[in-house]
Amino acid sequence: MLLFVGLGNLGKAYAGNRHNIGFMAVDAIARDSNAPAFRSRFQGLISEIALASERILLLKPETYMNQSGRAVGDALRYYKIDVGDVVVFHDELDLAPGKVRVKKGGGNAGHNGLKSVTAHIGNEYRRVRIGIGHPGDKALVHNYVLSDFAKSETPWVEALCVSIAANAALLAKGEDESFQNKIHHAMETAGLGKDGLF
Repeated sequence: MLLFVGLGNLGKAYAGNRHNIGFMAVDAIARDSNAPAFRSRFQGLISEIALASERILLLKPETYMNQSGRAVGDALRYYKIDVGDVVVFHDELDLAPGKVRVKKGGGNAGHNGLKSVTAHIGNEYRRVRIGIGHPGDKALVHNYVLSDFAKSETPWVEALCVSIAANAALLAKGEDESFQNKIHHAMETAGLGKDGLF
């Protein structure tokens, strides 16, 4: 079994925030796989799907971003999931909007959700870093991540979430580089790469 975790803040007020793109990605995977309705468990909302012959637990922590690791730790211990089989989807300031990179371990770059996950389960989980761009000034970061995506950004956000969902089976198989490449190609094909978005 693998654990796919979307990071975000629960509630309508946060639903469209840049900080919630991890939730958006997991919701897109759930829709694409016709997942059962999310239900409350492990201090979060969970559902379960099958991808590439693997059982995948989908988790959206309800603890707010800076306590996300509590929910992740609870689910991991209950199902005895290896840390290397945890995949965390999160917003990434240091990547251009629409760029996606997958990595295992590494630093948390000031991301409070990642800090919490690392504190509860260790650092050797996989991260799907979803680029949201940087406001250009460190002092603006807090308001930037907690602001909604602009209407002009809707096309790339939606296209990216659809592409993440369509290629999630590659993550389940551990084919991280192929996953990245497929998404990059899909965004370029949609006119959102190179001379478009990035």
